[in-house]
Amino acid sequence: MMIKSDGRPSMLEAVTLGLVATGAVSIAVGALSGAIGRGLEVFASPVAVALPLHDAPMPALEDVGVVASAEYTESVVELDSVDAGARWLLLGESALPALATIIVCMSLWWLGYSLIRQRAFRRSMVPVLGTASLGLIAAGMIAPLLGGIARTQVVEQLPDSAADTFWTFLVRFDPSPIGWGIALALVTTAFEVGQRMQRDTEGLV
Repeated sequence: MMIKSDGRPSMLEAVTLGLVATGAVSIAVGALSGAIGRGLEVFASPVAVALPLHDAPMPALEDVGVVASAEYTESVVELDSVDAGARWLLLGESALPALATIIVCMSLWWLGYSLIRQRAFRRSMVPVLGTASLGLIAAGMIAPLLGGIARTQVVEQLPDSAADTFWTFLVRFDPSPIGWGIALALVTTAFEVGQRMQRDTEGLV
């Protein structure tokens, strides 16, 4: 990073940090809007639910020579009535990742602002980044589970003849948010060490 003689970032760096902070806020607003939109869809009637299929072959590809096998893995089913508990679980499946995204984006905004003000190692930075890390890990673990339970409840509302087509309980687990959360936890540790070194340096002056 290019630092001026008075310790302040250059104009180019300040503009770059400002753009990063603005982009983080924009992404957070988009995540919030998406969560609100999903909430309106979940509590509307009818409500569309993506249900995982099993043993659902694709007849259109059965006679295609280059295709060994093909089957449907998901079907979007619109239901006129869904239990309130299942609706809340479906909302949680979407809301938790959105909330984690908002927390991370706000953390990036705070970091960019702190860098512009030359206060990257302020006391609030560690708890802010730590909260973002925990949010990512929690969302990555809990959101898929909520979705799996919600779809189980929806399948249980279907007649037996139709329910046999869908998985009774299936959790689609994506470890990416957990990995990012662990990486952010390491960054948080680096900031904590930086704060300690800064205090030691100030104590020697």
